[in-house]
Amino acid sequence: MNDAHLHMVVNHFPIIGTIFGFGILIAGLVLKNKTLINTSYVLFIVSAVFGAISMGTGEGAEELVEDMPNIGKQIIHEHEELAEKLAVVLYVLGAFSLAGLYLNFKIHAKAKLLSFLILGISVIGLFLVQKVGTSGGEIRHTEIRPNADTTVNGAVKQSEEKED
Repeated sequence: MNDAHLHMVVNHFPIIGTIFGFGILIAGLVLKNKTLINTSYVLFIVSAVFGAISMGTGEGAEELVEDMPNIGKQIIHEHEELAEKLAVVLYVLGAFSLAGLYLNFKIHAKAKLLSFLILGISVIGLFLVQKVGTSGGEIRHTEIRPNADTTVNGAVKQSEEKED
């Protein structure tokens, strides 16, 4: 297994974990359920760990695919820049989630305040996971790029031809 393969295996969890963690945290806050809140914290912590693994394998993956046809260094660079920003947010989110677990365990008065801070950080994380996921997908899925080529072998696709 090379870095590109390992990157493809692990890079989805920070995205999915952040999305699910956000939803579970909302449910936990609305229902005032500490078990749900703690579950979201664990998801955020695991997302941060997988984010670190994704960052660790990203450079090796880049080296393997950057010279492939229709890839280019610019699109990978854009993905890398966004991923670095997401990684920082995930690390902060994971650290605050660790603190949140501790405060919930100790039944501390500041636990609820920290939950709302974590919610705010996770909103930033949601924005970035969408950007990172899309830019990562665009590396090999040229059809989702904003400037996607809509022709097949120089001919317009049947679905795009104008009707008479």
